[in-house]
Amino acid sequence: MADYYITTPIYYVNDKPHIGHAYTTTMADMLARWHRLLGDNVFFLTGTDEHGEKVQKAAEKHGKSPKEFVDSVVPQFIDAWKTFNITNDIFMRTTDLQHDKTVKEFIRRIYDSGDIYKGEYEGWYCVPDETFITELQLKEGRCPYCGRTVNKVKEESYFFRLGKYRQRLLDLYEKHPGFLSPKYRAMETINRVKEGLNDLSITRRTVKWGIEFKQDKDHVVYVWLDALVNYLSALRWPDGTVGRFWPADVHIVGKDIAWFHTVIWPALLMSAGVEPPKMVFSHGWWTVEGKKMGKSLGNAVDPIDIIRKYGVDPLRYYFAREMPFGEDGDFSESKLIARINGELVDDLGNLVYRSLTLAERFGGEIKGTPELDKGLDIERIKALMGNLDTFNAIEAVWERVRCSNRYINEKEAWKLRGEQLGNVIYNLLESIRIISILLSPFMPDTSERIRMQLGVEKQGIDQCRFGEFRGKVKKAGHLFEKVKE
Repeated sequence: MADYYITTPIYYVNDKPHIGHAYTTTMADMLARWHRLLGDNVFFLTGTDEHGEKVQKAAEKHGKSPKEFVDSVVPQFIDAWKTFNITNDIFMRTTDLQHDKTVKEFIRRIYDSGDIYKGEYEGWYCVPDETFITELQLKEGRCPYCGRTVNKVKEESYFFRLGKYRQRLLDLYEKHPGFLSPKYRAMETINRVKEGLNDLSITRRTVKWGIEFKQDKDHVVYVWLDALVNYLSALRWPDGTVGRFWPADVHIVGKDIAWFHTVIWPALLMSAGVEPPKMVFSHGWWTVEGKKMGKSLGNAVDPIDIIRKYGVDPLRYYFAREMPFGEDGDFSESKLIARINGELVDDLGNLVYRSLTLAERFGGEIKGTPELDKGLDIERIKALMGNLDTFNAIEAVWERVRCSNRYINEKEAWKLRGEQLGNVIYNLLESIRIISILLSPFMPDTSERIRMQLGVEKQGIDQCRFGEFRGKVKKAGHLFEKVKE
């Protein structure tokens, strides 16, 4: 049994959860569930980022104090992840006392290392992204990340000597090539670091909603430094379980925040004398029907509304099936419906219903010789999931579904009797049992419903091999309903 620590970013609470939040958290949940299936001891973190100017302004807009505002929004995230069947072990809030304590200790270590100095920041600042922007980064005078207007800022600040860590970061990338994942995004980061790094402003004096900078109480900690430390505060660093779970096995993040996680975060950790995480995996963005998603465009997707219409597992399946993890994708309700009606209803649902109906009608003993085990390569699926290749892993599972449906047709099972029928049913039920195990990280409710219909105990990855069927088949039921297009 290995320890496995996986994290999502902690999400800004200036608004309710959107489809991007749901995607990141669900994909992380699939990986957490997979490692539990392997027998690993998993620690899965998600949470909320509750400080900074953006939250402060949102609170003012709603006529509330910042704390009152975040306390009113955070439950929406907690409830959303319950709805999505997310199995996080901890929900970290940056307003928690433990986080405050950890941030102050983390900064003390960096300060004592000589990597923090006082200066003055003058430049551009994007409030929505809580990001400092250089003159070279501006795109037509706007934020290069969100495209919105930026503010000219001039204020006293404390700085972190980020430039000092340029070579150590390049050495990290070379020694641990898996740190920057997926690989095709790595060169962009490496080349940018090679060009040189400016020191980083880590405090704000004009913003009051944040963690106090103990070395100068007129300042608060810059929200991005504050947020990154949550990965340690969740482990009650430096006194808690950090020795067991750190370094994190993988930070799952959107590509828009990759720089903070692959450059700033490891440099800060090096300064504090803490080992960097093993991997930062930067996934792509979603468009909607081919267009950029946004409130102003009127095409923002509410994941809870989608679930109310189609269910949790179909949306989870769509996330894993629609695009390779890491790439950009297009969210299309018509494509979701097509996958429900085709792959979930016609493929999986039909396989389970037909097989269980045959088993119900069969009066003999369900036993036989393995025939459907051919081509079942569990080690390949393990390798794919180990590489975070959820797309091809679920494709491999679906090949088992299609193979089993072909088996029914090729054997013309509806014409068979006696031992021949018993042998076919045995192969189908064992195949479905294994499919249900492999589907459990992706569609946990569906996996459980299949297991209940088969009448088998909950099983792990080691049971993904043909043996004696030990279930007690229940009455066949439809797993999914056709959606009217």
